Amino acid sequence: MNGIATSPRLRVWAARWRVPSGFAFAIAYLFLSRPTPRLLMAGSLVALAGLALRGLAAGYIEKGTKLATAGPYSYTRNPLYLGSLLLGAGFLIAARSWILAAAFCLLFPAIYLPVIKHEEAFLRQRFEFDAYAHTVPLFFPLPGRRYHGNGTFRWRAYRRNREYNASIGYVALLAFLILKLVLR
Repeated sequence: MNGIATSPRLRVWAARWRVPSGFAFAIAYLFLSRPTPRLLMAGSLVALAGLALRGLAAGYIEKGTKLATAGPYSYTRNPLYLGSLLLGAGFLIAARSWILAAAFCLLFPAIYLPVIKHEEAFLRQRFEFDAYAHTVPLFFPLPGRRYHGNGTFRWRAYRRNREYNASIGYVALLAFLILKLVLR
């Protein structure tokens, strides 16, 4: 994470604006999306891959009690955010809007890089994080870079982390895009 500007002010800004900017982006999405059948199908599949990655990752998290190093965490330190990126990219494909794509490309790193930096500082204080971080890439998996951690997927963790909300959002947004496609 060296080289990422993550001043305390930037982290506070990111934390404060993460949800409101998401709502503003969603409103813009409702107006600017122009789906086509082919792009809707392709985008929904990419988004579904992101949803699956998020769901799988959520089943390995024991927040604040254990460092997640198994499952998707053995390939990337941030599978939830990578899943969010795939979800966003999929729905951007489906939306067919350069304005939305440009906004997403600016907002996603501005919001999530400071959040990731803050979370990693917490993990370094609480757990044996450095060996794990040295082996596993920050975001995108790399060939030959895998951590052999312990842990299993638990539905209880998935539910406790309320990852089902992402599934509800996926279905709602997909229904909106289908409706928008049918009614145009």
